[in-house]
Amino acid sequence: MLSIIIVNYNVRYFIEACLHSVEKACKNINAEVFVVDNASTDDSKLVLPTLFPNVYFIWNEDNLGFSKANNLAIKKATGQYILFLNPDTIVPEDCFEKCLSFFSTHHDAGALGVHMIDGNGNFHKESKRSFPAPAVSFYKMIGLSNLFPNSKLFAAYYAGHLPENKTVSVEVLSGAFMMISKKIMGRVKGFDEDYFMYAEDIDLSYRVKKTGFKNYYFAETSIIHFKGESTKKTDVEYVQNFYGAMKLFVHKHYRHETLIKKSMLISIAAAQFLANSKRKIKNVWKNKSFPFNDYNRVQSIIIAANNETFNQMLHVIKQAKNKFLISGRIKINAQDIEPASTTLFELNDYFSKHHIDFILYCVGKSNLSFLEVIEEIKSSHKKSTCLFNINNQPFILGNNYIISENLDEPPAID
Repeated sequence: MLSIIIVNYNVRYFIEACLHSVEKACKNINAEVFVVDNASTDDSKLVLPTLFPNVYFIWNEDNLGFSKANNLAIKKATGQYILFLNPDTIVPEDCFEKCLSFFSTHHDAGALGVHMIDGNGNFHKESKRSFPAPAVSFYKMIGLSNLFPNSKLFAAYYAGHLPENKTVSVEVLSGAFMMISKKIMGRVKGFDEDYFMYAEDIDLSYRVKKTGFKNYYFAETSIIHFKGESTKKTDVEYVQNFYGAMKLFVHKHYRHETLIKKSMLISIAAAQFLANSKRKIKNVWKNKSFPFNDYNRVQSIIIAANNETFNQMLHVIKQAKNKFLISGRIKINAQDIEPASTTLFELNDYFSKHHIDFILYCVGKSNLSFLEVIEEIKSSHKKSTCLFNINNQPFILGNNYIISENLDEPPAID
């Protein structure tokens, strides 16, 4: 059995999409799903239990943080393997089967992470990482990792020398998707609850390796991780929490190595200073008026859907503050006889002749599968922003983007 644990905090639309994809991915395996809610103030508690009656919900009265919330569900989990999954993710239908199959043939595997992309198909480099040793952190901080992205020395933070599309053993996995043997989880005694949020995945990866087992980056399946929907990376609180967690990691694991400890703390302090400086500059920049922040500008959108869903999405799109020009419909299957502007197979040619700002992929209800959408955006060279609708629900998601007829506020575009 696989036990899937998701910690939710005020991301009701994203976790709804996530749970729909998880349901599909559990179809051929024995699985249980836990959602631990950290006192969300949105309508998660009202909506989610009705939509997902087979999910076990734990409703916390306070925000306990990521580590404590996961540990609550670990105590109830009965699976041979446990998956820690972020709520702002979408998994393909064959994801869990592939991961479990890998464990069955790699007995040295303690934990496993996967190839992650954002909502536009860009690779998340944190899918595979190294431990933040002083030199590793320093090279990232001063930008050498960006200048030499494939260097084993300068790009070690994101294991840049290891290929994106090859399964390899790595030091650090992302907590957005971490599958781990329950036997190993018992040895490391769960998440360290001193971590409220951030760096707990580095800490857990470190402790898994200390048991003698390996952390594997598994490149044979990909998930979408919208990333950061519960927190905004420009927030003061985020900067304090993230670098505070990194300091905690150093004090915990390098307390007997004085020189390394001091070097790492200096690197963290410098990185925190730079992060705060970037935050201030970005906030000033955002407050300026630029054409691409003008909601009066008409933006074009094309919809990949069957005809029935296409008409439903027209209604949802009208809820957006942005003004959209509907450029047409993408035909998604051969049986669809309704008129369409193009097909999935002809998209690149169509986009070379037309300027399209957004492409909306509709999943489920006789539309595309999660796997089809993920593979499509991975292989695409289009510059359009990708949006997603799941099961004809009355909302549309993207990176830092929500359109819903139930929202009082307009969508935010990053």
